[in-house]
Amino acid sequence: MTRPPASNPLWTRDEAVAATGGTCPADWQATGVSIDSRTLQPGELFVALAGPTHDGHDYVAKALAAGAAAALVHRLPEGLAKDAPLLLVADTLEGLRRLGAAARARSQATCFAVTGSVGKTSTKEMLRHVLAAQAPAFAAAASFNNHWGVPLTLARLPADARYAVFEMGMNHAGEIRPLSKLARPHVALVTQIAPAHIEYFPDGLVGIADAKAEIFEGLEPGGHAIINRDAPQAERLIARAQTLGARIMTFGRHADATVRLLDLSLHATCSAIRAKVGRETLDYCLSLPGEHMAMNSLGVLAAVQAAGADTVKAAQAMASLEGLKGRGQRRQVPLGPGAIELIDDSYNANPVSMAAAFAVLGQAKPGPGGRRIAVLGDMLELGAERDALHAGLAGPLLAAGADLVFACGPAMAALVAALPKAKVGAHAGDSAALAPRLLAALRPGDVVLVKGSLGSRMARIVEALTQPPPAAASA
Repeated sequence: MTRPPASNPLWTRDEAVAATGGTCPADWQATGVSIDSRTLQPGELFVALAGPTHDGHDYVAKALAAGAAAALVHRLPEGLAKDAPLLLVADTLEGLRRLGAAARARSQATCFAVTGSVGKTSTKEMLRHVLAAQAPAFAAAASFNNHWGVPLTLARLPADARYAVFEMGMNHAGEIRPLSKLARPHVALVTQIAPAHIEYFPDGLVGIADAKAEIFEGLEPGGHAIINRDAPQAERLIARAQTLGARIMTFGRHADATVRLLDLSLHATCSAIRAKVGRETLDYCLSLPGEHMAMNSLGVLAAVQAAGADTVKAAQAMASLEGLKGRGQRRQVPLGPGAIELIDDSYNANPVSMAAAFAVLGQAKPGPGGRRIAVLGDMLELGAERDALHAGLAGPLLAAGADLVFACGPAMAALVAALPKAKVGAHAGDSAALAPRLLAALRPGDVVLVKGSLGSRMARIVEALTQPPPAAASA
């Protein structure tokens, strides 16, 4: 994320005081906003958020010593100089929200909001990338999509941004509504509806669709709702957006889609796509493999068209996208005399994203003597359907040509039981226990997919594979 130079402050003391309603005798200017003293850059405003396990007020002294311009606090930390630049407010989270609201109010950017059960972050980055090829574009870092992530992203919004893209997530109803009303997007995009966090939705996909549709409630007057026409509950999403007065655009294979897929050629590392975008037919290369990424690209083109930007330039920019860490990023990892190909999709998982990742694995081409290996952790928050949904992964895995499956977590026992014994490499209680068993089995030429819910900590597997490189398996 590009930060404003010191000569062009993001926030002055007076602006921050006016936005938050706080008090601060000291004068300062901030070039950015941070909530983490470990990654804070000199000149940034440090926001001391108080969470369930850590209180940012305990790190104010460290932040100021690291060069923070000032600190936003709701109590005075001990051990600081009397003239320390502290912006005192009633509550730091509310103060951050107010900073975000003020940044949004002063911005002239066309704002986009992205949600969905799968593909939020990849779509957000795809949209940022294609817009940045046309004008200054800003987007949330990583997956800053919750009650503090969206306000923080807004508070960081540069005054000169032409486009701004915000990601919004939830695992309970009612969580997206305040985020959308804070960001006030001109364009709101829903990627897909899938059984993610279904444990918290007794109504199943209906409830999930209603929760995702909350993103339309913050749309600016005359704003556009971008909806996956092929998604479950698409009609429900469309009806809700219409009720709110949004202008509807859709994408997918459906004959009525505004942006319609005409042809798709899937390859190991990319996809060739032909799509009807309004009255235009566009042929483009997407450098991210997988049908799910291709469908996300259609939603991005719909959002670009809704914003009045250049869809041809946006399609051309799809060829230079790079995979994101934890979301399908591919890399070669040295192994003995050769290497393995690692597909790092370790950040999160649900049944739909698992199937999509398996399809990508199926397109991959192992080296001589190599195999397709899936390393999987539990999918969480699936409620009573947990075991059935895990066992149901066996079909897509086998269809993708997976040679071996390494799994961890109690829920993955159902998948292991559903697979032919010859396909099971190992099953362990957690990712830490699984890692050495996987490393011992690898050989040069293998293609290794790592995927699981964030709570399954599959990033441990990625770290074990890459730091240091794994040793070759014994002959």
